[in-house]
Amino acid sequence: MATQPVAEANQQLWDETLTRLLNLSSVTVRRNADLENRVAELELELSVWKQAHSVALEASEREVKAHNVQMAALNRQMSNMDSFKTVTCTQNQNALILCIINGDELFFNQELLIQGYAGGRAAAQQLTQVIAEQLTNEEAHVYGRLSFWITIYLNKTDLAEDLVANNICSQEQFHAFLIGFTQASPRFTTVDIGQSKDALEAKIKEYIQIFTCFPQTLRLFFGGYDSMAYMPTLSALERDQMLGKIVILHPLQDTQEGNSTRPNVFSLPRLAVDGLFLAEKLPRGVSRKLAPLATPSYSSVTSNGGLISPQSPARSTGRPVDPSLPLHKQNPPPCNEFYLMTCSKGAGICKYSHEYILSPDQLVSLANNAKKAPCNWLKNGVQCPYGDQCCWGHVCPNGPKCFHLSKGKCWFKGGTLCRLPHHNNISNSCYL
Repeated sequence: MATQPVAEANQQLWDETLTRLLNLSSVTVRRNADLENRVAELELELSVWKQAHSVALEASEREVKAHNVQMAALNRQMSNMDSFKTVTCTQNQNALILCIINGDELFFNQELLIQGYAGGRAAAQQLTQVIAEQLTNEEAHVYGRLSFWITIYLNKTDLAEDLVANNICSQEQFHAFLIGFTQASPRFTTVDIGQSKDALEAKIKEYIQIFTCFPQTLRLFFGGYDSMAYMPTLSALERDQMLGKIVILHPLQDTQEGNSTRPNVFSLPRLAVDGLFLAEKLPRGVSRKLAPLATPSYSSVTSNGGLISPQSPARSTGRPVDPSLPLHKQNPPPCNEFYLMTCSKGAGICKYSHEYILSPDQLVSLANNAKKAPCNWLKNGVQCPYGDQCCWGHVCPNGPKCFHLSKGKCWFKGGTLCRLPHHNNISNSCYL
């Protein structure tokens, strides 16, 4: 009788164990199925990313190959000894084909600019092709390799503003275009000279004078040519019999019945390019905003300079000024040009506020502080169109005795503004 309960207990134990094994097996099977499904999903996702990477890689390789084909074609076109005359270069030195462009005078057309990065690369390839075709027509032959360089000098900030003001492209498209152009080849470069036209022209003059005299320089293509600005440099090259290396680039529309609208004092050969550059020079200056310059905080104001325009807005409603902060530390600061004369940007674009309610004393303070910043027109050597009605400073209050001028740190740089006589009885100090 004792063996029966033992047998029943053993049977129950086996049943429980078998049940647990069956449950564990079922869980394992389901888990295995879930993992297999997940692996399948990951493999599918991986294949999609592999395909996308392959497509992107192929596109990149096609761009590189297209550029290499352009350069190879340029070399092949220069190597036909039956139809080209010979130019011998020093052993182990590549023949140089140079292209320099004054971007403030000549820039690429709207169709390319609005494409941004892709437009920059397309512009580089088209310019390469145009110059290659011109060299073919000139019948020039080079032994060895050919080295092709493009350099664009420009005032990046002002050029971007001019393009936007003339509805050519946006600033983002312009900056992306420059990146695309420079990345088209290690030898293609854009150089931002800043807001000094003299500095930009000085760079170009030095470039032309130095590189044209290199014996390995075969041709130098020059875009944005102004015969009066570069006359001394070109005259020197003419005396040295180097002027024949220079070819002037200009838009096809710039030629009317074979006569360019730009004077050609030195009778330089010209290359008219169709559909690559803007047909007309951008309107400059008037369309550009007189950029306000930030000034530090001043504990006292002794100036009676600054003219408050009769058109200064009188408001009954608007944004109040934070009385605990000076005007220039408001967020955002009030627009000097809007309250003191006329803002060329307009409320929708200007980064300074047009919404504050300013008292007469605050307007006087705004005008006094604005006079401590130099007028950008005069800084760039251009006559200010606003004259005495300009809210910005036209002279350094300390004149030639300015302490900061002697240290080369005066805001009114260039010396001319600091040597002018006092204007409107300005007596405020010159600040850094």
